[in-house]
Amino acid sequence: MRYDTLDAWLGWLEKRHPREIDLGLDRIREVAGRLNLLEPQARLLTVAGTNGKGSCVAASAYLLGRAGCKVGVYTSPHFQHYCERIAIDGKPVHEDEVCRSFATIDAASEGVSLTYFEFGTLAALDIFRQRGVDIMVLEVGLGGRLDAVNILDADVAVVTGIDLDHQDWLGTSRDSIGREKAGVFRPGQPAICADPTPPQGLLESAEKTGAQLQLVNRDFGFFADPHTWRWWGKGLHEESLSFDQLPLPALPLPSLAAAVQAVSLLGVKLERPWLEGLSRLSLPGRFQRLHHAGREFILDVAHNPAATSYLARGLAAMPALGRTHAVVGMMADKDHRGSLAALTGQVDTWWLAELSHVGRAASTDQLMGVLRAYHAEVAGCGTVVDCIEQCLTQTEEGDRIVILGSFYTVAAALDWLAGQSGEAP
Repeated sequence: MRYDTLDAWLGWLEKRHPREIDLGLDRIREVAGRLNLLEPQARLLTVAGTNGKGSCVAASAYLLGRAGCKVGVYTSPHFQHYCERIAIDGKPVHEDEVCRSFATIDAASEGVSLTYFEFGTLAALDIFRQRGVDIMVLEVGLGGRLDAVNILDADVAVVTGIDLDHQDWLGTSRDSIGREKAGVFRPGQPAICADPTPPQGLLESAEKTGAQLQLVNRDFGFFADPHTWRWWGKGLHEESLSFDQLPLPALPLPSLAAAVQAVSLLGVKLERPWLEGLSRLSLPGRFQRLHHAGREFILDVAHNPAATSYLARGLAAMPALGRTHAVVGMMADKDHRGSLAALTGQVDTWWLAELSHVGRAASTDQLMGVLRAYHAEVAGCGTVVDCIEQCLTQTEEGDRIVILGSFYTVAAALDWLAGQSGEAP
């Protein structure tokens, strides 16, 4: 084995490939073939989309687990520990398992340079095979057509919301992005789109592929009132299904509705208590609410206009007792103006997080320019921890502190909160 610890492996992987993002399937397919990973025994649910993927994955895995399936889940990125990316029946795998898989992949990849994400994807597939999972739920990292998880054919594929993001790789229109995400669809297999206004590119790609496309509000959907929601859709044999008076969940309903439909199309007979249990699901960094020092913290990885608009609606629906303050740090390739515009009406004071240890991070000067254009009050800059600590000294009990933007920003806040005398998990 090249290394004995996961940290050592990850440090090596971060430098092994010349480019952090290098889309394409040839490299990973070659190594997957050498490892006999291209024809898994487990069934496969693939989830792509701009926003809402994590919620759809979590809900799908929960429902499949309630149905008695052994479920392997692969997601990215992680917040506090790499093993969060690879979980079986809701529990992250052990570091030793990942190290052993990395060693196997290292030996099999002679002459092929794999990216950090490709290495991790193969490790997940290898571990799921070793542990004999029944169903794999794989989250697309970027796009769909050329993403590493797309080396396998999905039994059911989901595309959640579609919006402008990662435009340097996926194109500059919803049409082009929709085409890329529709690359996870397969001929004759169920394909689900949870976006209420699917771009023409996705529709055309689904038709050309020959996928069995199911659209929200046409083939499945949901209704909600202030306290409950109703899901309706179709079963594997086109039978009509419906569950009403379900308790409202914290996670976004379009993603949950797509998850319920996906699980139904995998042949699972749904039961009402399982759908009621969706109301208890939560995800780190998705409108995650924590409390410390008399302040409410809301952590959210919203980093594009669609996600920040959703966050703004959530904040408006739950007004703070006092003032609302925000700590934001984003990547340079994001739409800063469009993303921050949605929140200026909900935030009283801003702190700008400096993420200079991340090569793709936006500078605080870039974010400052955008906020000043909106006449927003910027109180300070610094590391994520600096910003939080400054904010605490200038706020009062009852105030609300929103931490948003990149996963790096939210992860740093989670680490800090976790160290505060056990007051936060």
